[in-house]
Amino acid sequence: MKLYPKDDHLSILCGVKLRQYDIPYQVNQGNDKTTPQSKDDFSVDVFRPEDAEGIAQLFRTVYGEGYPFRLFYDPQALTAANAEGRYYSIVARLSSGKVIGVAHLYRSAPYASLYEWGVGLVLREYRNVGVNNRIAGFLHNNLVPRTPNIEELFGEAVCNHTHIQKASFLLGYVETAIEVALMPAEAYTKEKSATGRVATLDGFRCYVPKPHRIFLPAVYETMLRRIYGRLDDKRDMAVADGVFPAGKATIATLSVFDFTQVARIAVPASGADFTDCLSDLENKARKQKAIVFQVFLNLTEPWVGKTVDKLRSQGYFFSGALPRWFDGDGLLMQKLDCFPDFEGIALLSDFSKELLAFIQMDWAQARSLIY
Repeated sequence: MKLYPKDDHLSILCGVKLRQYDIPYQVNQGNDKTTPQSKDDFSVDVFRPEDAEGIAQLFRTVYGEGYPFRLFYDPQALTAANAEGRYYSIVARLSSGKVIGVAHLYRSAPYASLYEWGVGLVLREYRNVGVNNRIAGFLHNNLVPRTPNIEELFGEAVCNHTHIQKASFLLGYVETAIEVALMPAEAYTKEKSATGRVATLDGFRCYVPKPHRIFLPAVYETMLRRIYGRLDDKRDMAVADGVFPAGKATIATLSVFDFTQVARIAVPASGADFTDCLSDLENKARKQKAIVFQVFLNLTEPWVGKTVDKLRSQGYFFSGALPRWFDGDGLLMQKLDCFPDFEGIALLSDFSKELLAFIQMDWAQARSLIY
């Protein structure tokens, strides 16, 4: 995933519940005393303040000074972020204390107990000795279960290859959405793995179930029931046939990510003034050169179907469901001022391909409403 500064598409998606999947991928189950496959012993543990300088050096070694989010170059700021629970850094270190790998959990959604898993990197000379596997095992089987404020994890697997998808399927993440054309090709210049904007496949892993009522827009009811039928967390689902309450105003926030030219509009509450509010935020985003527009709706609103109708009339199309996004679930809609490369989206599972086909059909239908 790269949306800077909050979101990071260097995600390694890993979970607790293993699936039977015919791929050569193994995860250490959190016991960091196993024998490493290296001449140098290493251990995996939670962040310690003395790791901060080593993490900064790791980023400089791998990226130089080019990583867009400066937090990881600032030991004091990273230490504070870990102390406050905004970030959890999981560190692989040698017996000497040298940091050789790291990954993070961090908040990038409105709900504070939903964390994203990403920003993972390993020193080149340790990339084939199981460091990522050990970090993943410790994170999902040790750290998260004993951290009560973490209730769900999600990650965004880039779709210019299927490596991360393989890991996520094996490890229990459930795919729920596809973010079309999210990442610019420039993010992959060094590896030369993309010729156009890159999509991401969003996967979620539940640790603390929260059954609750959600409302499904009629136009998307069938696909949403398909998505929710695959989750290991229950929902009470009804068709969204409500109307906007009189006098209810829209609450929405805009975030624009310059590097990716992506605008994210979070709408925890929608009202009859939604179209005017959306137009105002879109205009602000375009002034900042955004070309990908994402709107996050609240599926606990009985009138969310009306909000979806307004979005579709403006060219927005379905992207998928986002469990626990606002604590209650979210629905992601997108609009593009660029042409999506659907043929270039690499997907592994049959369901993710089914989801993409539905999204492409809805994109075409949405375009027909405005052109």
